[in-house]
Amino acid sequence: MANDDLFFDPSSVNPEPQQGGYLLPQKANDLKPINRSEEREAAAAVIRRKLAQIYAEEPDATEEIAEDKGIQHRSKHQEFMHELSTSGKPLADIQTEWHHYYVTLPDKEKHEVWQEFYASNAHSSQYFKQAPKPVASEVLQAQLVEKGLVVGDHQPAMLAVHPAPKKKTPKKTPTTKVGRSSAAIKDTIVKHATAGGKLKAKHHVQSLVFGLSMGLVVILIFLFGFFNEFFIAPFIQPSRHASATPLILSTDGVAPTSTPEVIIPKINVEIPVNYTETSTDEATIENDLESGIVHYPSTVMPGQNGNAAFFGHSSNNIFNKGKYKFAFVQLHTLVPGDTFYLTNAGKVYVYKVITKDIVDPSDVAVLGPVAGQTATATLITCDPPGTSLHRLIIVGQQISPAVSTNTGAASAGSTSQVGPATLPGNGPTAWTRLWRWVF
Repeated sequence: MANDDLFFDPSSVNPEPQQGGYLLPQKANDLKPINRSEEREAAAAVIRRKLAQIYAEEPDATEEIAEDKGIQHRSKHQEFMHELSTSGKPLADIQTEWHHYYVTLPDKEKHEVWQEFYASNAHSSQYFKQAPKPVASEVLQAQLVEKGLVVGDHQPAMLAVHPAPKKKTPKKTPTTKVGRSSAAIKDTIVKHATAGGKLKAKHHVQSLVFGLSMGLVVILIFLFGFFNEFFIAPFIQPSRHASATPLILSTDGVAPTSTPEVIIPKINVEIPVNYTETSTDEATIENDLESGIVHYPSTVMPGQNGNAAFFGHSSNNIFNKGKYKFAFVQLHTLVPGDTFYLTNAGKVYVYKVITKDIVDPSDVAVLGPVAGQTATATLITCDPPGTSLHRLIIVGQQISPAVSTNTGAASAGSTSQVGPATLPGNGPTAWTRLWRWVF
């Protein structure tokens, strides 16, 4: 027998572990010669036995074919896809045709396609069984047989008896407990709000300054929304091309329009005038001011002897209705000698400023005839702009056409016919309207 066919019998070694954890023969004479080819044949027999056990459970081919035929019963959607997939067309064409087929289906049939898809994925043959995985001992035995370290049913000849080290189980991170106390929740909030107690005094000061700044901005926006007429009025300026207008003795420079207007060249004003109002109610007059200048109904008309009074806004909240909120905002720039025009009934009337005054709202006498004058026009607005504290009165003397062509008696505009106790103002501000709405 050749030397390479000899091997020692592991059964002859000392069954008790020695120093170092290895099984060593007690005596050199205890080694028994073993035929290695016979042991290889025994190992192969073990593998054959395992394979025979696996294939012993092979299903009957006839039954599997019958089941497959039952599974292959196709709906019209599956039949379309089957024909498409077996047509030999490129994959891109198959995907394109299937997409076109799917999008043209009604919603009900699209739902059927998805249901068939779910059903086909959930179905599996009863004959399909995954081969059982070999246990760890069988895997180890097969590996040792391949390396020649296992002979028959004997154990490995040189195998350490030390147990495999146990894997350490990682510690689980403690989770937050449900139902914490209010004190614990408060501590957590304070910790996050103060960055774990790392915030310094300067950080708190910065937060305070930021909060106060934002509060101030909000207050300024709020105040501007309610009282913007005070802030905007000073910036409303007359046209840069308008200057003190020289005395005009004829109406050749101004043509009458279809809409009655008041024209003041010095402050670049050309605004429609409402001559149709018949009520002296202050609320009604204030409502008419949204559409322009209002002729006060208890006074005479242009072309009549007496005093014709006209009211206009000096400044009003930009959020109020109307587009003539700043009609007379620059009326205070007029001085005696300046001129303004009134158009009505196809005629133009020219007036030269003779007086400028500021009176209380209760001074309704300014609506009556002007002493020493036959025909005048009075322009009235609130002063200072944006308030209703006082009234600015600009009186103009009719210089064209000649007063001798006028009609009507001076008594038509007498104070005995003046109804209101106060002169109309700018109307309620946004703050006043809010106050009235709340209270």
